[in-house]
Amino acid sequence: MSAILVGFIVYLIVLLTVGFLTFRFNKTIADYVLAGRRLGIWVVTFSERASGESAWLLLGLPGVVFASGLSELWVAIGCTSGILFSWMFISRKLRTETEANYALTIPEFFENKYNDTTKSIRIFGTIIIVFFFTFYVCAQFIGAGKVLNVTFGIPQMWGMIIGALIILFYTIMGGFMAVAWTDLVQSLLMVFTLVLLPIIGLIEFGGWEKITAYIASTKIDHLSVLGGQTGIWAALSVISGLAWGLGYMGQPHLLARFMAVNKPDQLRKGAVIGISWAVLAFWGAMFIGLFGIAIFASGEIADPEKVMPRMATELLPGWLAGILISGAIAAMMSTADSQLLVATSAVAEDIYHNFVDKAAPEKKLVAVSRVATFCVGVAAFIIAIFSQELVFTMVGFAWSGLGSAFGPALFLTLWWRKTTREGVLAGMVVGTITVIIWHFTTQLKGLVYELAPGFVMAFLAVWLVSLATCKERRPAFFDK
Repeated sequence: MSAILVGFIVYLIVLLTVGFLTFRFNKTIADYVLAGRRLGIWVVTFSERASGESAWLLLGLPGVVFASGLSELWVAIGCTSGILFSWMFISRKLRTETEANYALTIPEFFENKYNDTTKSIRIFGTIIIVFFFTFYVCAQFIGAGKVLNVTFGIPQMWGMIIGALIILFYTIMGGFMAVAWTDLVQSLLMVFTLVLLPIIGLIEFGGWEKITAYIASTKIDHLSVLGGQTGIWAALSVISGLAWGLGYMGQPHLLARFMAVNKPDQLRKGAVIGISWAVLAFWGAMFIGLFGIAIFASGEIADPEKVMPRMATELLPGWLAGILISGAIAAMMSTADSQLLVATSAVAEDIYHNFVDKAAPEKKLVAVSRVATFCVGVAAFIIAIFSQELVFTMVGFAWSGLGSAFGPALFLTLWWRKTTREGVLAGMVVGTITVIIWHFTTQLKGLVYELAPGFVMAFLAVWLVSLATCKERRPAFFDK
């Protein structure tokens, strides 16, 4: 048995053990979807970071840098800025207001905040979450298939099956508590991978000057932060990259971390930890893709999203490669489990508990949550089987849809007194429709990343409709 396989098996045993140990903590629906709001700041922060950066950070971003070069720098800048903004301006207010409004999910928070007796926000919000998260989880399964294929020669289909079964098992067993604690381990493993592997690659090729000289002689545009573009096309490229940061304040699986912390005052400390992690991780992913251009000859890697596992297996001893490959699997699992859990809570709490059985006991709600987790996972797996999209593309679509639907509505709800129920619903509808139309219209998609127009249109919808339906007139824009 190879050292890589041994390391990977040990890692999986740890995950499954956590699932068993945390099973007994899930006595209520609040325990299953938010760990009873009793997690410490270190667990919350590392869980939020692991959940936020999925297969796209270890496979997708290095892959697109490998294919396009330093023009993807704007994605890293946008993401780190968005992470900082979300921690500074969303986390604490969201934590206190969701508890005050007795909300376990984002749709439930909007409904309770605005006393939405029509249930329209809850219903549409749940549909959005389940729809986009199914594609998001699908991307993680595809990523697992790619990594296991490169590392062990397992057919990609079987790699997807293995990854899906493991994720479903410990998520169904342990709920949010299992997800958060496994995320802590996974987050440390991810950042270790993203820091160490570029350093090894730099040493292997002989230093920064040799790498840049080689790239300059073969793909000079890959060293340009504008990718050789000029004028309006360069500006649109920068906007597309920076727009990724807008999505963080609208991702329900990340917002759930803020809602689960035991002491809201600790969230500012979490901001420092989170942004430090992000800077290390994003720069590491960028360098893996860039160094891969020099390490692997042109055409040697047909699928650019396999550059990270190829670099690990070819440059490192087996035991160390096994650890770093586990880091890639960790990225996928930590995001897929979180998204499954949020989609599950939307189905169990927002649909079943409110429309099917309002008197359901807590044990029954937990059981329904576990069944919903399985069903969403199976749906995502079926899509993954037939999908031809890259991980980066699928994550980008889901990220933009969720960010546009919930980001503007949540930000204005927390910070603007005039926001109304009608405004929130309008923003959710407009943001979702804009993203879907933009993504599936080739001419529009080629102009700018769909999150930029989706977020702007949703923000305007919330603002304008709220102004039209708000009864009180106050001059202040932000709450004091």
